[in-house]
Amino acid sequence: MIALLQLATKQLLRHRLRTALTVCGVASGMFLFTSVETLQRSLGSATEETAADTTLVVYRENRFCPMTSQLPEHYADEIRRIDGVREVIPIKITVNNCGASLDVITFRGVPEGMLQKFAPEIEIIAGSDDDWKKRGDAALVGEQFAKRRGLNPGDKFDAVGITVYVAGIIRSPFPQDNNVAYVKLDFLQQASKTGLGIVTQFNVRVEKSSDLKPVADAIDERFKSDQEPTNTRPEKAFFAETAGQLIELIGFTRWLGLAAVLAVIALVANAISLMVRSRVKENAVLRTLGYPGRAILFLVLSEGGLLGLMGGLVGAGLAWSFLRWQSFTMGSEGHTLAILPQISTALFATAAALVLGIVASIHPALVAIRQPIVKSLRS
Repeated sequence: MIALLQLATKQLLRHRLRTALTVCGVASGMFLFTSVETLQRSLGSATEETAADTTLVVYRENRFCPMTSQLPEHYADEIRRIDGVREVIPIKITVNNCGASLDVITFRGVPEGMLQKFAPEIEIIAGSDDDWKKRGDAALVGEQFAKRRGLNPGDKFDAVGITVYVAGIIRSPFPQDNNVAYVKLDFLQQASKTGLGIVTQFNVRVEKSSDLKPVADAIDERFKSDQEPTNTRPEKAFFAETAGQLIELIGFTRWLGLAAVLAVIALVANAISLMVRSRVKENAVLRTLGYPGRAILFLVLSEGGLLGLMGGLVGAGLAWSFLRWQSFTMGSEGHTLAILPQISTALFATAAALVLGIVASIHPALVAIRQPIVKSLRS
């Protein structure tokens, strides 16, 4: 078997140009496939609920864009009295674009001293916590946001008519936190001219995941008759509902992934077919020397698998490197989706390319072993 693999490698190296062109074609298809798979997995992690989820989002009923959701800040005190609620944080959100977009700038205003209490997992990796506490216009910027905008501690930047001072760069296990700029709530309320005491939403932490639904129902029931009724949902369900445009857009990319798979199969099948046709006599000689049909079958399948594997390694590796370098983020309705490639995605795409190469070689391999030996020697 090892000898046949070595022979398959030598056969590919004999036709360097054809092999290189096929590998480049497969790499292009797997680059697209890896990018699509990364999109799908990023969306899945942002919208699929798990047993570890304990966060609710309280929003204004029948509102989606942060510009239209306005709730009294004093609702927080009443939400805290509901059984099962562990912590509540009022948040004011200001964005540059409510529609689906690749360039979303999101400011999140939080009460002073509550950010670390509500989200202790946030870590300041650059800058100073003292600057964040002392300056009214200070901002803690997510590391992906800072990387995309080229921001460092001490810089100032202006967006959505708001100018802030970068006090620190933060890192969080939650992608949403890495793609926004946190500022003080009163500063954002004044800068956005919505007035003090008005927020966009409340993020509510419950004691355990089984409390999500009863607490959500209790919150909505409490404010049902108020002037500003609420709609409370788990955080991931809220993202899935409000980012409808984004989800439809990413859903369409499945067709692109399917097209990439079909292109890879067609490229490898064509290359292997050409190789089989050019080696009719060689295969007949091998069979005359005693190589069984299954050896010829394995040889041809190995060539297809090697073409798929090489193309998969190149395409998946380039896609992973490109997405890590560019750090793309998509946003809709004030919520961001970080497109973060994982090593597991690149490995999956490489394995898929190997399998596709083998599958594409099945028909040419069967043709190779079914040809009569005498006829092949005379051809």
